[in-house]
Amino acid sequence: MNTMKRVRINTEKVGLVFRNGEYKRVISTGKHWVNWMHNVYIYNLAEQMTAVPVALDIWLKDETLAAMLHVIDVKDSELVIVYKNGTYSQVLTTGRYVFWKGLVAYTFTTVDLGKIYITENIDTALFAKYELNKHIRVFEVAAYEKAVLLVNDIFVKILTGGTYRFWRNDTTIKIAKVDTRMLQLEVAGQELLTKDKAAIRVNFYAQYSVVNIEKALMENKEFEKQLYIAMQLALRAYIGTLTLDELLENKSAIANAVFEDTKTAATKLGVAVMNCGIRDVILTGEMKDIMNQVLVAQKKVQANVITRREETASTRSLLNTAKLMEDNEMLYKLKEMEYVEKIADKIGEISVTGDGGMVKQLKEIFATGK
Repeated sequence: MNTMKRVRINTEKVGLVFRNGEYKRVISTGKHWVNWMHNVYIYNLAEQMTAVPVALDIWLKDETLAAMLHVIDVKDSELVIVYKNGTYSQVLTTGRYVFWKGLVAYTFTTVDLGKIYITENIDTALFAKYELNKHIRVFEVAAYEKAVLLVNDIFVKILTGGTYRFWRNDTTIKIAKVDTRMLQLEVAGQELLTKDKAAIRVNFYAQYSVVNIEKALMENKEFEKQLYIAMQLALRAYIGTLTLDELLENKSAIANAVFEDTKTAATKLGVAVMNCGIRDVILTGEMKDIMNQVLVAQKKVQANVITRREETASTRSLLNTAKLMEDNEMLYKLKEMEYVEKIADKIGEISVTGDGGMVKQLKEIFATGK
């Protein structure tokens, strides 16, 4: 009775020989004779051994088989990235995995998920793979921003613009960002009283930038609101020392005063105020009426002064003309002719005689007409 059977193992295959479920040996490419009571399981060398046998450790006692296998044990706090012939293939999580050697060149990168920093040599393009991406935390900091990195709520360092990735684990990671560009703060619609109790509304602005991100974010809560309040109080305090007229005449001085008063407070907030100023001074309805009345009165006074000045100049001119006429008979005659010309434009006919001055006769005519 023939107790042997022939088994053919093709290229890219390998056979494992078992008897009654117990591993015996490995056979490679070629023809082999095995006992008919033995079972031969064929494996593809290009594929992963998907079902890892319980007795794998016993199999590995066979040095020939052990030399043909990659056995990868992935711990609870690890990942293993698998590359086939230098190309990404998959990510292995907790468990045991077996890959055949020889046909495919496998490489493996082990990742320690117990730490937060990604120190492994991994192509950033792979971070977009879902199998890997789900284990990563990503934070974006724009080019015009800075951020503080907090690990378990403890400040670690300042981050500049860029993309930051950390392994996902039980460690708490937070970042707090701030815009480092020139920023503008509007202190709008402030209702204030001047020294002379005039009710006004002021729109004020300030331009500032964050210069110390640690102070701004770690030592102060809502530094923007604190800067707003500091500006508001400085503005209120200074305007209360001025009358309405002084306020309207010295708006630039007010801006300088507020700038100086808030400089120290701004430094404590981690910001630097570049400049500030009053945008608008708005009078309330009643104050607007009063100011309009004052303005009208002032304009009337100015108009009266101009009228008086013109009358004085006119009188002075007449006096000078009279003196010249008194001293110069020819000028007197010319003046008579000028008067006649002007009167002729208004009256149809006038009769005068040669005995007596023309101006005297004209005077008599108008006196009679009355």
